[in-house]
Amino acid sequence: MTIPPGIGSTVSPKEYFAAEFRRRRKEAGLSQKELADRIGWSVSLVSMVELTHRKAPREMTEKIDKVLKLDGALTNLWDLVSHVGSQLPDWFRPWIEIEREAETLRAWQPLIVPGLLQTRDYAEAIVRGEPRITPEQLEEYVTARMERQAILDRANRPMLWAVLDESVLLRPIGADGVMAAQLRHLAEVGERPDIAIQILPLDARTTTGISGGFVLAHARRGVVNAAYIESAGAGQVTDRPDEVAVLALRYEAIRVEALSQRESLKLIKETTRKWT
Repeated sequence: MTIPPGIGSTVSPKEYFAAEFRRRRKEAGLSQKELADRIGWSVSLVSMVELTHRKAPREMTEKIDKVLKLDGALTNLWDLVSHVGSQLPDWFRPWIEIEREAETLRAWQPLIVPGLLQTRDYAEAIVRGEPRITPEQLEEYVTARMERQAILDRANRPMLWAVLDESVLLRPIGADGVMAAQLRHLAEVGERPDIAIQILPLDARTTTGISGGFVLAHARRGVVNAAYIESAGAGQVTDRPDEVAVLALRYEAIRVEALSQRESLKLIKETTRKWT
């Protein structure tokens, strides 16, 4: 069994599995309660799996295959979709699901271009700097980062606001040509109506947020806000209201000191010429 091309881009693995889970149940002519009774699991769990609120336990999937005589089809799919994104660190995978569900994303980045806005060469130059990384790992990590960007091109794409410190435009990552191409990409996507890029100028002299980048996500369907906080070696994903509120306040404090979108795009284009 293979996953359709949409998996990992416009459709999340969890959504695809839930749709197949529901299709198999309906083909068997069973209600959620009837299926739950046959497999010995709660009807609430069956419902949450179909609504993508919970991931089905593998043991539950195996039982459904056995009861519905599916010859392991659903379990094979479970294994397949569980592998999608497996090249990403364990601590980062929850953020992938949050990012896919987001209606708005607000990013602050004092060091590098945010992952969703990186070119492949720029991303490769960053990942290549990891100690002891193998060529195979390099390719996996960069490909995973590029696949994440597909959410910005889907029909129900999120609105992305990104504030970058001016030093991001000046810090050499890879060859000069890599930087020039990256800044041209920023200028191009910054013209889109669903992406706003602002630059915090060096002469703003603000220290708010200088300790690290973060992203705030406001999810669809009434799901609580969440945040991804960068740190050396491993990031942190949180949906604690108090922590998210602190970061939201910090983001606004940074944003009010930033250049307007028009001024920011002008600065990006001017800096691009320095790398050309």
